Amino acid sequence: MTLNTDVRTLDPATLAHLQSWVGKTETLNDDITAAPLRGLSATLDRDDPSPLPGTALPPLWHWLYFVPQPRQREIGPDGHAKRGGFLPPVPLPRRMWAGGRLQWFQANPLVVGDAVKRISRIESVTHKAGRSGDLLFVLVKHEVHNARGLALSEEHDIVYRAAAQPGDPVPQPVAAEQGAAWQRAVVPNDVLLFRYSALTFNGHRIHYDRKYVTEVEGYPGLIVHGPLIATLLVDLVRVHAPGAFIKAFNFKAVRPTFDLHPFKLHGQPSGDGKTVRLWAEDHEGWLTMQATAELA
Repeated sequence: MTLNTDVRTLDPATLAHLQSWVGKTETLNDDITAAPLRGLSATLDRDDPSPLPGTALPPLWHWLYFVPQPRQREIGPDGHAKRGGFLPPVPLPRRMWAGGRLQWFQANPLVVGDAVKRISRIESVTHKAGRSGDLLFVLVKHEVHNARGLALSEEHDIVYRAAAQPGDPVPQPVAAEQGAAWQRAVVPNDVLLFRYSALTFNGHRIHYDRKYVTEVEGYPGLIVHGPLIATLLVDLVRVHAPGAFIKAFNFKAVRPTFDLHPFKLHGQPSGDGKTVRLWAEDHEGWLTMQATAELA
């Protein structure tokens, strides 16, 4: 089965149908267990002590929980669940995590052993006409609660776009800033991407199926997960500012990162130490993600 890569524009009736998803909600329950934390620690090459009951969840590691678990027969051709359900059934074939904004509450951290509930709501469905076809942005707000109350608030941006076609205009890349105080080089490979996909139960084929991502979606290589890059940027803060509490994190994906070459992470703390500007660049020096962390 292949995606319908011919869809490039959305007619008014389709757009109105998709926008009827605004206000739709979903509630999921999960338990903060130790095994996924050990797995991500190993995947990020960290030498963390084994998590015990009461161990606080590092920032962004909540993405290991509330993972989608559709039945095999419910999987679509791109490896995600078939479109519809909680998220609108957008017919544009390419789907990416475009960014997000998160806030943690220091008085109520998520910890190993918590029973947790996530309440999600479709906040908006926004259409834009791009030079190479339509774009549809879906904003989802998540609130994660434990027995003590609200622990985390998150806004999640998803973008859907038309399949690449020969002759499509290429967005002008932006050069990444150099000379940051904190830097790290990362060598991505298909094992790293597979392990992160497995930990997050992410079946999206763009991260592990090279034939699919190059022949169907038209990318040059496997795409490094946006959430993985965001997690690595937060990890840069954890390494260079150990003990600091990250109370907020905002990030935006600017350009895809592929597994074909190493990429770099950068961090520049403010003079008062309360914020850190973070960004990632590819092997050509182009900006791929930008972010800001606020420290308590």
